[in-house]
Amino acid sequence: MYKQIIIARKDLNMSPGKLAAQVSHASMAFLTNSLKDACPMEVWDAVEGKLVNLYSSEILMEANLYEEWICGSFTKCILEARNKNQLLKAATMAEALGMKEGEDYFLIKDNCYTELKPEEVDENGVGRTLTCIGFKPMDSEVIDQIGKKFQLYK
Repeated sequence: MYKQIIIARKDLNMSPGKLAAQVSHASMAFLTNSLKDACPMEVWDAVEGKLVNLYSSEILMEANLYEEWICGSFTKCILEARNKNQLLKAATMAEALGMKEGEDYFLIKDNCYTELKPEEVDENGVGRTLTCIGFKPMDSEVIDQIGKKFQLYK
C-alpha cells in the first residue's frame, strides 16, 4: 500500500487555515516540483483568433505510485513535530534511508506574509519559516520507518 506523510510543526501555533495551506503545499510538492521545468509554447486559439502562451510539462513517475496512489487510494497521514529540530530529524532519517530532498521529500517554508514571523532571511531578503516536510507517496513499509516516530497531528 502506498501512503503519503506530511509532518507539520506544532510549536508555530498556526491557525487552522494556515496549517491547511502549509499541509496542502507539502502534499502537492512532489507533483508541483515536476511542473517547474515546464516549457513555454505559443498555440493558436481559434476562438480568440490569436496566439496564446501555454506551458507544457511531462510528469514521469513510478508505475506503482501511479497505479496504487494516483489511481487508487489517496492515503495521507498528517503528523506533528514538536519544533523545527524534530522536523529536521525527519529529513535526517529520510537521508539515512537514501531519500533525496527535492525528489523524495520537500521542506516547506512559508514566506511570512501573514501570521508567521521569519526564522531566516534568504538571499533575496525574503523572510521564511520552515513549517512542514512533505514526502512523496511511497510504500507504507518504507515511509512508516519515519512516520512511526511521530504522532498524528492534533
